[in-house]
Amino acid sequence: MNKKIIYITGCLGFIGSHFTRECLKKGWKVFGVDKITYAANLKLFDEFNKYKNFIFEKNDIKDLSFLEDCDYVVNFAAESHVENSIVDSNSFIDTNVLGVKKILELLRHKHKNVGDRPVLIHISTDEVYGDIIEGSHIETDILKPSNPYSASKAAADMLVNAWSRTYEIENVILRPTNNYGVNQYPEKLIPLSIKNLSRNKKIRLHNNGTPVRNWLHVEDTTSALLKIIEQLDIQPQNIKNKIFNISGGFEQSNIETVRKIINSYFKQEKNINDYVNFSYSRIGQDVRYSLNDDKLRNLGWSPKKIFDDEIVKIVEFYKNEFKF
Repeated sequence: MNKKIIYITGCLGFIGSHFTRECLKKGWKVFGVDKITYAANLKLFDEFNKYKNFIFEKNDIKDLSFLEDCDYVVNFAAESHVENSIVDSNSFIDTNVLGVKKILELLRHKHKNVGDRPVLIHISTDEVYGDIIEGSHIETDILKPSNPYSASKAAADMLVNAWSRTYEIENVILRPTNNYGVNQYPEKLIPLSIKNLSRNKKIRLHNNGTPVRNWLHVEDTTSALLKIIEQLDIQPQNIKNKIFNISGGFEQSNIETVRKIINSYFKQEKNINDYVNFSYSRIGQDVRYSLNDDKLRNLGWSPKKIFDDEIVKIVEFYKNEFKF
């Protein structure tokens, strides 16, 4: 694969940082953009700044005024916590909708006197489809978001599709399932649960833990992205302006996820009722997410990480991270 020049928005966020690391290792020139919200991992600066091929810009994507010449713009930048969107959706509209529109406009006005306009790789979510009781969503399913967060992401997907058709902006939309791994901000289920255990606080589990989620390791998401970029070189006609689901292929109820966290934390079977508060219910809670990602797997990608093995490592990582 030839060396690339790539913009990565949200480069200090969870998934974006893992992808940034792999791009830097490949020797690609990376323009990293991040507005540094509460969820940004500032410890990554020391690591990324060691690479001469890393250039950082602190900015909100909706305030970007210029794109250097590059091959790809990979947009991870997003407000992503459902609970926050229910409390106040303003920042979600600003970043997830208006921010995406700004990127699309910058691409639209990119002059072609130097080379082709960059391809936008937009990171969406499985939540744009809404929940599904049985079976799995495919890429052509109607979008039925259930909360302000997923609605803002669905709106962004529609903007990308509209700018593609009207202004010929070349793009790829990727819709991954729940990502997990190390260095995730502790507002998401896995790191928050471990943090609460470290603080001797009960884990607040919504809707009795019955919602089902499909888990995808962040390193598998990164490898899927790299596969897409590889295939854009090999068979662009089959990749550009397409949507690809990314599924970890492993689903379980939230209560089962928390049970595994608790048992890994204490290295023995524990009574979950001693560590969980079941009194909370989320408005508009989705029952189950599930994606069919045969389209991506037909390109030669498949997830490698095993949840039950990885959760043990992740618990150990966060037990050290959250020491007081």
